[in-house]
Amino acid sequence: MKKDCLYLLIIFVLTACGQGSTNQDDQQDTTIKTEAIDPRSIPGIDKVPITDSICLQANDDMHFDKELFKIKSNQKIVLRLKNVGSQRGMPMSHNVVILQKDTDIATFAEEARSAKAKDYIPSKFASSIIANTKQVSAGKSDETTFTIPKAGVYTFICSFPGHWGSMQGQIIVE
Repeated sequence: MKKDCLYLLIIFVLTACGQGSTNQDDQQDTTIKTEAIDPRSIPGIDKVPITDSICLQANDDMHFDKELFKIKSNQKIVLRLKNVGSQRGMPMSHNVVILQKDTDIATFAEEARSAKAKDYIPSKFASSIIANTKQVSAGKSDETTFTIPKAGVYTFICSFPGHWGSMQGQIIVE
């Protein structure tokens, strides 16, 4: 049992802190932009109904329960996040940040890493943020409303350091 806990702790620390490389040749290009994605090319999009609410659950495995939504442009949308993670051990907090189409997600996430005092919402990227929830700890939730005026593909992430790689999804705006 202790060995399992230690193993999970090591994985958590490595994931949360990242495994930075000091050799530039070892670093991968993690630039992700959604501006050129054709919504019709996204697997499963034809089965996703149009909605006026985006309800997400986040867990200790650093995943959202849903990764794809379809909404109408200029429609008021409710964004809800519930953290269903464990309240025992080392509970994680999560948020949801919806980004403009031309946002470099890796650069945004790197800047968010140093914005702890602002719940990992970097003011330098304020114009890149469409909407965001607060950081919520296990058992808590938050809600906000937003509209997106232009059709396209938009990405949402958790901006807590180390989470964005596995906690992201897409919103297709028609």
